[in-house]
Amino acid sequence: MELLFFAYRDFIAEPDAMLAELGFGRAHHRILHFIGRHPGLRVSELLAILRITKQSLGRVLRELIDRGYVMQEEGASDRRQRLLHLTPKGRELLERLEVPQIARVAMALKRAGPDARKTFAETLLGLVDPKERQRVVALCGLGAGADAEE
Repeated sequence: MELLFFAYRDFIAEPDAMLAELGFGRAHHRILHFIGRHPGLRVSELLAILRITKQSLGRVLRELIDRGYVMQEEGASDRRQRLLHLTPKGRELLERLEVPQIARVAMALKRAGPDARKTFAETLLGLVDPKERQRVVALCGLGAGADAEE
């Protein structure tokens, strides 16, 4: 348990510092991440992924929109839908936040050996609530080869 705490602490430290310079926090990072990975994500889908209240999401999302990091558009078939996209400014910020995290994970996987990537993915997936695994596999693009059953 302690090792997981320390790994997470150091994994998020550099992005946290960058976000703090902008007056942002981890909620902003999470929103940027999922919109960046899934352009056109509906607000309702983002709420389900993050498991936060509509009020909490609304406050952080409004700030990202007002400051030019995220844009929203109406759905083509349902004008009530709000589809979310990163702006170029949002994409640039997300890329800066990801660089140290990608480098840290790549270094750890290289150090752990040739089978580390698969084992690490299986371990992380094993930490996900069994009722959510299929959805997480699909959302992360892990494909049919991922063990989502338990």
